[in-house]
Amino acid sequence: MPVSQKRFSVKRYEPSDARATIEIFLRAIREVASKDYSPEQVAAWAKVDDAGVWAQYRASRPTWLAVDGSTPIGFTDLKPDGCLDMMFVSPDYQGKGVASLLLGTVERAAREQGLQRIFTEASLTARPFFERRGFIILAAQQAEKRGQILSNFLMEKTLA
Repeated sequence: MPVSQKRFSVKRYEPSDARATIEIFLRAIREVASKDYSPEQVAAWAKVDDAGVWAQYRASRPTWLAVDGSTPIGFTDLKPDGCLDMMFVSPDYQGKGVASLLLGTVERAAREQGLQRIFTEASLTARPFFERRGFIILAAQQAEKRGQILSNFLMEKTLA
């Protein structure tokens, strides 16, 4: 059943949503995360080499798509171990509560699965959002993507 916040709702990812999630991912990095990362880092990060592999990856775990009516505007996922691996929101919908709606969906699903915590590797751009939502930093990290080093933060939130 979709979760609503104002005019936005969240639905389960379907294979036909693969293209929309790729577009959201690429635009969010190129247009939003680009304020925190160099052009070389953005170019290395904002790539999807194989749309089929991407689609299999999205379908391999619970993934949710935020929509404005029928327009995809963001997505997130949750691995069985409590890892929130990806959360990206369209640049057109930044600051409108979409990420909060998606995170609420992940937290509910994690509780339903009996998880005690969720964790993520947050980008420089996403770190303030996760901190505001009760995540703490466990470690600053350096991730390598196609020859570029990108800083991120291992963060977790204990679920009550």
